[in-house]
Amino acid sequence: MAARVVTVLDKSDVLNGLFAVWDSIDALLAGLPEAQWRAATPLPGWDVQGVVSHVIGTESFLSGIAAPEPDIDVKALDHVRNDIGAMNECWVRHLGTQSGSSVLEQYRSVTDGRRKVLQDMSEEVWNAETITPAGPESYGRFMRIRVFDCWMHEQDIRLAIQRPSSDAELEGAASRLSLDEVAATLGFVVGKLAKAPDGSRILFDLTGPLARSIRVSVDGRAQVVADFGGQEPTATVRVDALQFTRLAGGRPMCPARPQDIELGGDRDVAARIVERLNFVI
Repeated sequence: MAARVVTVLDKSDVLNGLFAVWDSIDALLAGLPEAQWRAATPLPGWDVQGVVSHVIGTESFLSGIAAPEPDIDVKALDHVRNDIGAMNECWVRHLGTQSGSSVLEQYRSVTDGRRKVLQDMSEEVWNAETITPAGPESYGRFMRIRVFDCWMHEQDIRLAIQRPSSDAELEGAASRLSLDEVAATLGFVVGKLAKAPDGSRILFDLTGPLARSIRVSVDGRAQVVADFGGQEPTATVRVDALQFTRLAGGRPMCPARPQDIELGGDRDVAARIVERLNFVI
């Protein structure tokens, strides 16, 4: 049996993005008034403190720290849909009664510890196969998923405290890697979820400071391709790139960015793809 092919990613590039988004979250939280820690985010059941508690919980899990015992049956909560969601909620409830400054101290402690571990990690371990939210993949791919998750939560916090990202703040490794991670799922979205017919050529025309074109071809199976070999797309989806990530993450649109979604070509297929973009756990 052939060995599974995993995604090999440049360690320094991914870590630069991960550490940058951790720093951005820290900067947003430093000196944040206690009332704003309780500001509702776009995520059901989570205020800003809940989002930060979730990040602490995930990095604690990756550090080998068990989730605290919950005070209620967290699986009975409406917004908890699976075991990962239940683990997240254990941390959210555990840290929910603490002050924002205390939660920030714990955030800094766990991310500082993770920085050291990741910086010291060998290339062999970085590229080795492990269990990830995307299935068996390289540890490096797992960390790119962490960039995407943390970056999405940065945007959630920004919307909650009414400090949405400027064009300049959307530039950098964390945004690029997050969009790379979304792009990596589009074959699955187009083929498995939206069931685009064989022969489809889907162009995602993303605009704004994160502008890029992503192409998915369906030829037996759907996969991201560099070009369509001179052929025109059969369907197009044109949208601001940040809004595209909001759709992929199952979030409401950011009011500070253009919200139009333009569909072209086979509009039925394009609309079905937009409806199925939400792939996160």
